[in-house]
Amino acid sequence: MTAKKPFGLPSVKLVLLAAVAGVVAGAAAVYVKEAGYGNGIGEMASSGQCEAAKDRAAALTPFTKGQVAAMTAPQSPISLQNVSFKGADGQPLSLSNFAGKTLLLNLWATWCVPCREEMPALNALQKSMGNDKFEVVAVNIDTGDDEKPKAFRTDHGIDQLGFYRDNSMGVFNALKKQGLAFGLPVTLLIDDKGCLVSAMNGPAVWDSDDAKKLIKAAIAL
Repeated sequence: MTAKKPFGLPSVKLVLLAAVAGVVAGAAAVYVKEAGYGNGIGEMASSGQCEAAKDRAAALTPFTKGQVAAMTAPQSPISLQNVSFKGADGQPLSLSNFAGKTLLLNLWATWCVPCREEMPALNALQKSMGNDKFEVVAVNIDTGDDEKPKAFRTDHGIDQLGFYRDNSMGVFNALKKQGLAFGLPVTLLIDDKGCLVSAMNGPAVWDSDDAKKLIKAAIAL
């Protein structure tokens, strides 16, 4: 577990904070022009590209319990391989750059209290399970420059996660348009083909045994 106090099941307080964060995120989204949706996020998979993801999602159902019980499979196949953001060097990236890896994509912001609470657990998950088959991809969506998210990472010892950014909030708004994001944090489990397997809104205990079992099962599929 992490050095900071571990979560139990997300408390009522955290759930309420997540709801408030969602309202704030929704309000902020008003200032993102419609073109921000052109991120390749949530586009319906063509030519059966993600049909196999439905079977993977079904196979993972027994593992979506306890701390990760809120993870839910999508109703239709969705390809996320064109999701775009920037890397630590400021250069454009997309999830296609991570082809061959199972990913846990997490959107967070420094103004989101439940996001801040779960970041140490995501960092611990990456430390214990990150390898050439799996990565936690935590994308910060603070507007403005990199100062606040970088300071947060330093202050809280977030040293295992890559620094990924989208200060346009285009990623969040595209997920919102597809009905996958209602607030922050939002977390998506993506298979090695870039297809969505399951997703949830709100915080979770990502370094818990429940989460690790889910990730191990996803990698093995």
